[in-house]
Amino acid sequence: MITKSLVKKLVAQGRTVDVAETGDPALGPFRQLPGTWTGEGTGWNMIALPFETPPPLDYRLLLNQYTEQLTFTLVDKAVPNRGVNEERTLQTDQHVVTLDYEQVIHQLVAVDRPQSGQEGPPNAAIHHEPGLFLNMGQPIPDGFDIGRLATIPHGDAALALGKSSTLAPPDESAIPAVDGLPIGVAHNLAGPYLAPYKFFQDNPFKGNVTAAGFPGFNPVAPHELLRLALTGFKDDIVKTTLLELDTSNSTGGIHNIPFVVTHANAASMKSTFWIHELNDDSLRLQYLQIVMLDFFPRRDGLPGRIGWPHVSINTLTKVSEEPTSYRGLAEPSQG
Repeated sequence: MITKSLVKKLVAQGRTVDVAETGDPALGPFRQLPGTWTGEGTGWNMIALPFETPPPLDYRLLLNQYTEQLTFTLVDKAVPNRGVNEERTLQTDQHVVTLDYEQVIHQLVAVDRPQSGQEGPPNAAIHHEPGLFLNMGQPIPDGFDIGRLATIPHGDAALALGKSSTLAPPDESAIPAVDGLPIGVAHNLAGPYLAPYKFFQDNPFKGNVTAAGFPGFNPVAPHELLRLALTGFKDDIVKTTLLELDTSNSTGGIHNIPFVVTHANAASMKSTFWIHELNDDSLRLQYLQIVMLDFFPRRDGLPGRIGWPHVSINTLTKVSEEPTSYRGLAEPSQG
């Protein structure tokens, strides 16, 4: 566990590495993030996976309800990127402030269609991601003021660039609608190829939620539960910070190990974070993430492979200003 007593300050050219603290102005749009955020059963995930099954299907659709712990720990201040102007007469250094994070996810309930028997048991560790959030100081090429570096044990490394902004208290319309159906396939839910999506549209996945009126997670419209969660506290929001990050932006991208590229290539990642400050001084963090996985030839006559949206949503509550470790982490598994 990282504590202040275990962290030594490194002073060189005005740069320090220290425990991240809420409110640090150097963090810019990330200044509310340091500490520990959790969501017990508030996360929902959908992913299509290549699967040996009788035609016409060649994939399975896996849905998870999950528990998450997200910790933001160290801040590395004033990381210098050296540069000069075109005439080489003026130093134009950029100084970046980085915020270290770790995301750990355990599933509570998982189901798939067709049923495979490979969906994994309750409490299985299904995701572990260390990474960095970047607050990029002047100059800011292309207008991107924030970045995210993420590494995934499946063999993926991502750089997403984007922009931050401040919103007036948002309503549900601030969360964009998402079409969860694959790209490159006719969106005919009555057809046999999209039968897994049709099944879960007709039988929404409710995980362990038994509350009356709970609509369940619909992979055709996976944003709906995130909007529903927002309705529970939207009237208490006094300020929202919006972070929009996309690997498709200039110089961003994802690199994958050869097996992943061949079988289910992670082609892009777009993530949107809403940091909500409430009138009782509590904080909520919502996110919507879409990773496009490419596998199998398109079925619409165009070249390339089908793009399968891998969508994750969650609403987290900040529970501590101090980072806490997640002990007993099992080996991550995609399911």
